[in-house]
Amino acid sequence: MTVEAAFLEDLEINPDATTPRTGKRRFLFMRNAKALTGLAILGFFFLIAIIGPWIAPYDPNARSSAILQSPSWQHLMGTTHQGQDVMSQLILGTRSVLVVGFVAGTVATVIGVIVGVTAGYIGGVGDESLSALSNVFLVIPQLPLIIIIAGQLPSAGGLTVALVIAATGWAWGARVLRAQTLSLRKRDFVEAARANGESTWRIISAEILPNLTAIIAAGFVGTVGFAVLSQITLSFVGITPTNEWNWGTVLYWAQAQLALQRGAWWWFVPAGLLIALLGMALTLINFGIDEFVNPRLRSVGLNARSMRRRKIRPRIGFTPVVHEAKEDRA
Repeated sequence: MTVEAAFLEDLEINPDATTPRTGKRRFLFMRNAKALTGLAILGFFFLIAIIGPWIAPYDPNARSSAILQSPSWQHLMGTTHQGQDVMSQLILGTRSVLVVGFVAGTVATVIGVIVGVTAGYIGGVGDESLSALSNVFLVIPQLPLIIIIAGQLPSAGGLTVALVIAATGWAWGARVLRAQTLSLRKRDFVEAARANGESTWRIISAEILPNLTAIIAAGFVGTVGFAVLSQITLSFVGITPTNEWNWGTVLYWAQAQLALQRGAWWWFVPAGLLIALLGMALTLINFGIDEFVNPRLRSVGLNARSMRRRKIRPRIGFTPVVHEAKEDRA
């Protein structure tokens, strides 16, 4: 009997192999390495956003004689063309980035859930009307519209940008949630709840929404990432006020003062790395949520140690497939 067959037979005979104790299942998400890494990085950014004004070594607007100075003990990330401390600008700009990202993600997700689930569950004329509304917003080019709206508002701050992004970024999530709700509303457990006389809101909140957790989380994470990039893009091209610090504002001044041509890499590289690090954190959290919610991925994750002891390497596609390690086949 091969290792693969033995493992699958063990799963069939021993149901506890795929059904851990309640305590382990309860903390499964926190045992996921991807989720822990993403949460740790995101928690670090939140900590910086909260205590940033107290730990910033200098006033980000304060000028000095240390013009375009490379990183040193006095200025760990160098200075700008006016002697301003780059590290202080990045620290103070973290709060604006997170506020815009999470406000836009929360508002867009709430709108998407309300429209998508309502359209998918009620059907009929209501479904067609809400679907038509989603289609209209779906074909609107988001970034150009955001640029136009933000450009018409002379004092468009972070919250204004977040609300504009949320108002234009909910349609895709609503369409996905509608499609999934159409599939769920005819399932046996939903029909049983309806036959028992459960109210519509009770069925949606207790039967349908829990099965949409992974999709909602993925949509939220995607919207947060899009909102962060949109804000940085608007700041980089000078649409939003350039006196409000965020990572995009730092890149704007670096580009405007030809930092690349001057060889002042410290002016733009740290901001780019922070953007990439935040995007990686959101992606890892999304992967962790998917592995926690998706039964196909969860069963493999719960038995990861057992599979490693048996030198079995799982490969996850549409359905889990167990493969023997190369050394075993040899």
